[in-house]
Amino acid sequence: MAKPVVAIVGRPNVGKSTIFNRIVGERVSIVEDVPGVTRDRIYNSAEWLGKEFNIIDTGGIDLSDEPFLEQIRAQAEIAIDEADVIIFITNGREGVTDADEQVAKILYRSNKPIVLAINKVDNPEMRDQIYDFYSLGFGEPYPISGSHGLGLGDMLDAVRAHFPKEEEEEYPDDTVKFSLIGRPNVGKSSILNALLGEDRVIVSDIAGTTRDAIDTTYTFDGQDYVMIDTAGMRKRGKVYESTEKYSVLRAMRAIERSDVVLVVINAEEGIREQDKRIAGYAHDAGRAIIIVVNKWDAINKDEKTINVWTEDIREQFQFLSYAPIVFVSAKTKQRLNNLFPLINQVSDNHSLRVQSSMLNDVISDAVAMNPSPMDKGKRLKIFYTTQVAVKPPTFVVFVNDPELMHFSYERFLENRIRDAFPFDGTPIRVIARKRK
Repeated sequence: MAKPVVAIVGRPNVGKSTIFNRIVGERVSIVEDVPGVTRDRIYNSAEWLGKEFNIIDTGGIDLSDEPFLEQIRAQAEIAIDEADVIIFITNGREGVTDADEQVAKILYRSNKPIVLAINKVDNPEMRDQIYDFYSLGFGEPYPISGSHGLGLGDMLDAVRAHFPKEEEEEYPDDTVKFSLIGRPNVGKSSILNALLGEDRVIVSDIAGTTRDAIDTTYTFDGQDYVMIDTAGMRKRGKVYESTEKYSVLRAMRAIERSDVVLVVINAEEGIREQDKRIAGYAHDAGRAIIIVVNKWDAINKDEKTINVWTEDIREQFQFLSYAPIVFVSAKTKQRLNNLFPLINQVSDNHSLRVQSSMLNDVISDAVAMNPSPMDKGKRLKIFYTTQVAVKPPTFVVFVNDPELMHFSYERFLENRIRDAFPFDGTPIRVIARKRK
């Protein structure tokens, strides 16, 4: 089920990014410290009172080529398109400005819930100054301080109250849900159309529970699939058409609802930074991943071309070392028949559970072969390992002191688990906990 989306909107220099970082907290840095993972995230996950949601920082949207008011308008329209709830940030020290009123006029037309927050209200004496903001027409303003974290709880209570009611998806448990994500014009729709050819049985085309996404439900070789179409999420306006950065926003809900994500790359254009950004979101979400290089028919090749491309992808996408790579052509249908068996395989691996006895044998052998290094006179001791979740497979390692579990040793244990069990195509999580 997709999480609600909250957008932070406001004119420049009201503290949008500060509030964004306050709300997401430590989660803003959850990306792995390996090359190829882009860190300039404008979209992240957060939680309030047990309810998870996604949040957009429009302050991180760079529209420097646009005039001042056009920047504000474009950022607000992006938020209107993407969000379930909008936080409208203003500056309590400056009062209501013309730019605030411009943003308000745009938001009036959104028909979305608006929570008005007055930032930089750092002390109680300033609270009398917030009453002018009632004139913006969004009801009670919430005084907050992004720099000190004051008032955010009341604001988030109001945001949470506007979250849409959850709808249950009516798909059987054995249905495989997958999506194609990538930059505009990499050929996602062409691959979809080729996959849904005459030898597939299309059951129905229905509007998905996620806004603006289209779920295509069909059966192939006795297996039921749901294709979550991100192409249906393309938004109006020159901002979306002129830049690749917002393809992340369009892809996020499809990623969350998928079991398997196909990251599509355009062979004609090569690997772009945006490809890595989009793939990083699917990895962070814990989805099974296949890297699909499309338009393979359009490039000059020799017997070394696939190997050169594979090496380049492995170098550029080091955080996706587990993801299989397939080179296809939607135009000629080259290797498209490989996609469904691969989707089935990585979906099975994504749901795989392993026996605790076998798992502990693997970990014991790994520790015997390569004991953990000493750290300030202490050595990590591993007592027991168990799998606690699937999608993605998640393992808890009970140890004497979690602080002694170095990142490199955690990666070593992950690699030994991968060597022993078929986890191709899926990320796995290894969590160290102190034995009680």
